[in-house]
Amino acid sequence: MVDIRLHLGCGAKRIPGFFHIDVQSYPHVDHCGPVEDLSFLGDGTVALIYASHVLEHFGRMTYQAALREWRRVLRPGGVLRLAVPDFAVAARLYLAGQLADGIEGVRGLVSGGQRDRNDFHGMIFDEADLTRALLAAGFAQVRRWDWRLTDHAWLDDYSQAYLPHMDKENGTLVSLNLEAVA
Repeated sequence: MVDIRLHLGCGAKRIPGFFHIDVQSYPHVDHCGPVEDLSFLGDGTVALIYASHVLEHFGRMTYQAALREWRRVLRPGGVLRLAVPDFAVAARLYLAGQLADGIEGVRGLVSGGQRDRNDFHGMIFDEADLTRALLAAGFAQVRRWDWRLTDHAWLDDYSQAYLPHMDKENGTLVSLNLEAVA
């Protein structure tokens, strides 16, 4: 059996061995379209889905449908590897006054970069909330994952977001990295 691995909302980031899906057309994108519509894939055909800082771009009324669609294409034991901004950590850092630039330090985590029409956030998550949503979407198990222990650890993406920015040694990880097992 071929292990199909999807990189949803990949943007300009390419991971060798993955099938890349994005709403924007980049040279490495294998399927250009919305990541919540995987109708071109059969039920239970995918081994791994990686979506780094994608789910928060959906709204309150639409993110659960995206999770259900992603669950549909995963085979039994398949993994959805998610990274989203960790609202609980961002709020804690802000309220503790630990951000050199105050609210600006977390504005992008909450609101998105707003560099184009696709770069706005519609949702916030903490671990308990996202775990509940994943279980409600039909996943059997949810666990944290460490970006350092993946085969794409070399890819500097938002799953490795730290405050202060890029301080991976002394900073605080502000990405909530959860895996859900189908």
